Parts: sequence; structure tokens; C-alpha cells
Amino acid sequence: MSKKHHTKEAQIRVIREHESGRSQAEICKELNITVQTFYRWKKQLGMMTSPDVRRLRDLEKENKELKQMLADGLLRERILKIVVEKKL
Repeated sequence: MSKKHHTKEAQIRVIREHESGRSQAEICKELNITVQTFYRWKKQLGMMTSPDVRRLRDLEKENKELKQMLADGLLRERILKIVVEKKL
């Protein structure tokens, strides 16, 4: 059985449906998720709104790009150090 990944926005929408009165069992059955998954989503995203999720996604993307830039810079530095050592 393949895993389906739900977007953060969809997860928040499901949490809001539950808060508006829909049963957790119905939601889990419809989405084919476990109760543990539902409550993990609720714990992680319960207080977030859609703009919060977009902001979080943007920050995660920026963080990934910064980590890549740092890794590239450290690699460049290591290569230059090797070149300088060979010239000496």
C-alpha cells in the first residue's frame, strides 16, 4: 500500500473540520489515516492557520537553500586549501 502525502493546508482543513463537529473516526476513515496520525497532525498544526503554513514552508525552503550555500562555500574552501598545500 503506497503512502499518500497530505499537504499541510489539507491537514489544517481536516483539523478545522474536526473542530467544527465532524467525528475523528469519519475523518480517519475517509482519508485512510490512523488515529495516531490524526492526533499528530492536530498536535503539530492545531493552532496554525494557512498563512502560518505558507510562512513555515517559505522558511523551510530558505533554510534548505542557506544550508546548501554553506555546504558549497565549505567545499570551495576545502578545495582551495588543498590547492594551496600542493603549490607549497
